Amino acid sequence: MTYIRTDWTRAEIADIYNSPVLDLIYRAATVHRQHHDPQEVQVCTLLSVKTGGCPEDCAYCPQAARYHTAVKVHKLMEVDEVLTAAQRAKDSGSTRFCMGAAWREVRDNRDFDKVLDMVKGVNGMGMEVCCTLGMLTESQAQKLKDAGLYAYNHNLDTSEEYYGDIISTRTYDDRLDTLGNVRHAGISVCSGGIIGMGESHNDRIGMLLTLANLPEHPESVPVNALVPVEGTPLEEQPRVSVWEMIRMIATARIIMPKAMVRLSAGRVRMNVEEQALCFLAGANSIFAGDKLLTTPNPEEDADKQLFQTLNIRPRPSFKNGEPALKFEQIPL
Repeated sequence: MTYIRTDWTRAEIADIYNSPVLDLIYRAATVHRQHHDPQEVQVCTLLSVKTGGCPEDCAYCPQAARYHTAVKVHKLMEVDEVLTAAQRAKDSGSTRFCMGAAWREVRDNRDFDKVLDMVKGVNGMGMEVCCTLGMLTESQAQKLKDAGLYAYNHNLDTSEEYYGDIISTRTYDDRLDTLGNVRHAGISVCSGGIIGMGESHNDRIGMLLTLANLPEHPESVPVNALVPVEGTPLEEQPRVSVWEMIRMIATARIIMPKAMVRLSAGRVRMNVEEQALCFLAGANSIFAGDKLLTTPNPEEDADKQLFQTLNIRPRPSFKNGEPALKFEQIPL
């Protein structure tokens, strides 16, 4: 089995990332088979429970209030609406349900109390429940854990060196602090980034270096290709090639062998063959549903056909461990 390391050097990761692509895929596929069932791909659903109006200035995000995009601002959804959506996702084959709110940080108020009820309800359905709500204190992370939260997503987005070109309203250390609070509460960490924002290959390597040298690897590493949205500063960015995605996925798989590597935003532009190469390179999770928060995603029927064509099957919930708590489902 591959040795788990948290002491990678930039040069070591660069050598992996820049290796001949077919060799890279072969090496990543070998590591993948040592730690995961190559016929299993986890199906996740991501729901925007509070949309738009965010005070941040993330250059890629159509939910930032300062940009003029087609996103319609929507207040926090009601608990029963979210649980209905979660049940629908479960019935369609999803085993992980992620809820995103366009907040800069979590505040201790009635909205957060509603989110805690959402977490309890989804956990009670037997699904892995994940949230992405912005910055989080240690006490807030503990409240989410106590409610049954399985995972928390907080992406680094890019390298520390390039970060200031993309976001100015919070620091890289702010992001790392939130990841530390999540880890300290005993919640599974989900953290990755976006490629195609104008960053260099060295920036991509730098982001992977930071993730791989955390005290513990994230259990989940989303790899997103930028989906340019009209009205954002990055609306003119060219499409990322599938080979760039493969290099990121394969390198992540090799240096963080036990992590779930999630083929995330940008998949709507990939055909079956391109997605198959990403799975071969070590991706073992996708997001289902027609939207990823506010950007397009493949239709449910297309994903069912994808699974049939590639003869892969959905990964069950909690395969790496039992949920923290069991709750009765909140009545709809």
